[in-house]
Amino acid sequence: MKRTPLLISLALAIAVSAGCATLDAKQREWIFQPSDRSWGGSQSTDDMADVWIDFRSSDSGKAERLHGLWLPNDRADAPVLLYLHGARWNVAGSSGRIRRMQELGFSVLAIDYRGFGRSSAGLPSEATAAEDARAAWEWLAQHQPGKPRYIFGHSLGGAIAIDLARQVNDEQGTIVEGTFTSIPEVVSTFKWGWLPVSALITQRFESVRKVSEIGSPLLVVHGSDDSLILPSLGRKLYEAAHEPKQFVLVEGGSHHNTNSVGQSLYRDAMVSLFKLK
Repeated sequence: MKRTPLLISLALAIAVSAGCATLDAKQREWIFQPSDRSWGGSQSTDDMADVWIDFRSSDSGKAERLHGLWLPNDRADAPVLLYLHGARWNVAGSSGRIRRMQELGFSVLAIDYRGFGRSSAGLPSEATAAEDARAAWEWLAQHQPGKPRYIFGHSLGGAIAIDLARQVNDEQGTIVEGTFTSIPEVVSTFKWGWLPVSALITQRFESVRKVSEIGSPLLVVHGSDDSLILPSLGRKLYEAAHEPKQFVLVEGGSHHNTNSVGQSLYRDAMVSLFKLK
């Protein structure tokens, strides 16, 4: 998510009294920023295998297909991790972070939601992203039976991860990085956040309400220098969760580099919270 387009567009929606359907579609565009491109330059995925996940949407009844990348760990008994990326960045653009999670001991499946990369076309929404994450989770259970499974989400993907974690009961732990309490609260931190737009926001991603329903250990990671999603929102999300949980503030971490800057802190948390070595 980028601050200015989202806020200005919501303000304009008020000014021009846009219809509900148009406002909802615009919000989905601004929040997800779906793309088939890999932002941040060329990203090699030569060490990762393509995965295709086919399922039928429970909402539309249509056959859908998700593209993912699979990066196994050398250890045969390694736990598996479902990686859920944020806005704008598809799986190829997230390859660096995927590799770092593998280095922490996981075999990693990262997926593109519908509308991203090579997955089925369409404008994603909070509901469709949740369905996509659930389809990927079930794919992991089928293809990696008996392996402990974890969920990871970065930024907007953190909200999708929390929603998935509260719906399933077979996850061993959930990790979110640079994520938030809700979209209305994110908007309230912007320069023009005093504008009364909350009631118009349809894609709310209210993680602060959902996080207490997670039944597994929760790790919340945030960069101290994250200017897009303020660390205070990550802290508030953490405080709303039940134990066992851990909050890690990475000094000097931004919205995009916390995963690399805080790698050693991640490793310590894997041992203390998840008992992984």
